[in-house]
This record gives sequence, C-alpha cells and structure tokens, in this order.
Amino acid sequence: MRAVVQRVLSASVTVDGEVVGALRKPGLLVYLGITHDDTDAVVGWMARKVWEVRILREERSASDSGAPVLVVSQFTLYGDAVKGRRPTWASAAPGAVSEPLYERFCSELESLGAEVSRGVFGADMRVESVNDGPVTLLLER
Repeated sequence: MRAVVQRVLSASVTVDGEVVGALRKPGLLVYLGITHDDTDAVVGWMARKVWEVRILREERSASDSGAPVLVVSQFTLYGDAVKGRRPTWASAAPGAVSEPLYERFCSELESLGAEVSRGVFGADMRVESVNDGPVTLLLER
C-alpha cells in the first residue's frame, strides 16, 4: 500500500461537474494506491500512520488537531515506467481487490476519529488542492 499525503489548505474532488468530496478546513489530502498483497493489517497500519504522522503546522498530526482527511483512490501510484514509454499498471490491485480495501481504509480513519471525505472509486476525478508548505510525504507498507 502506498499513500501520498499532502498537507493542504484546501482540497476538493469533482466528478461529472459535481463536488463529491472536500475539506472544510486545512487538513490532509491522501492519494491511496493498493497492490495485490495488501491486507487488513496493512490497511490498519496505514490508517493509523496517516492519522498520527506529524506533518501539520507546529509538528502536529491530524489526530492532534482534528484536521479532516480527503482520500482519493490512485492506482497509478503503482505504475511502472522503467521500460519503454508506456507505464504498466501490473502492480496495482484490480478494482475487485482494491475497492474494498480503499473503503476499509476510509472506515478505519473514521473509527480513529477522523472526519473523512472521499473521492469516487474508479471515477474520472478532478482533484484541486492548495498544498501548504509545500509538504508532501510518501508512506509505504
């Protein structure tokens, strides 16, 4: 599992002209990629790490400050462009595997106390954000 975590002042996801997820105040934008061998244990670890990592201002975490989290599924985090000019997505788990884990990740964050907004799994999304700092962190398990 890979997560690109950005500290943002604002972020939103639009699908078919409609905003489907947005942060009401500064928080974290998380792009989440899932691979074939990810498990519930990995989901739990990653959710706790995102919730507790201290990348907000004054070395605070989302759990410290109650910052909201916007989670966007992102299979392209497992793209491989080492050979040739066209990336392969072979390391990304198929939707039947990754969608339930994506939903569990969001639910796990909520159970930890996070206010979670979501993109739409598998949709063509427009993501807008204002990165704060900028601060971007890659988490992998």
